[in-house]
Amino acid sequence: MFNTLTILSCLNCCLDTTTLNRLKTIVTAMLTMTGRVTMLGISRWTDDGGSYRTIQRFFNTKITWEKIHWCLIRQYFLDNDDPFIFDGDETVVTKAGKMTYGLNRFFSSIYGKTVPGLDFFTLSLISTKQRTSYPLITRQMTHSED
Repeated sequence: MFNTLTILSCLNCCLDTTTLNRLKTIVTAMLTMTGRVTMLGISRWTDDGGSYRTIQRFFNTKITWEKIHWCLIRQYFLDNDDPFIFDGDETVVTKAGKMTYGLNRFFSSIYGKTVPGLDFFTLSLISTKQRTSYPLITRQMTHSED
């Protein structure tokens, strides 16, 4: 098993110490827990320093995830001998209901028609040697009724 605390240590340049410690606690709990992943469930599976309030504070913290993704990719996956391709892709996730933010009808190439769902756009670095995509940014796309 890999040591998550060592892997996350490269994020010192991206996060302040408190947020990084909270992230390490939450990641460790989420990798060991079973059942539904909720804030209460995460707090039950944490060691010292992982109270329900601490979990709430972490999820209320503004984090630039693009920077986190870049730090991890740069530290563990970038190779000077490997040319990378920068690519963007849009995908539709089907979703039932009426109250979800961004819910609209989008064309799905899988179904060959418009379906109710959510639309996401992802920018990724693609390794040509390893044939692997490393997502940098994922954003939910919202479209007006026009």
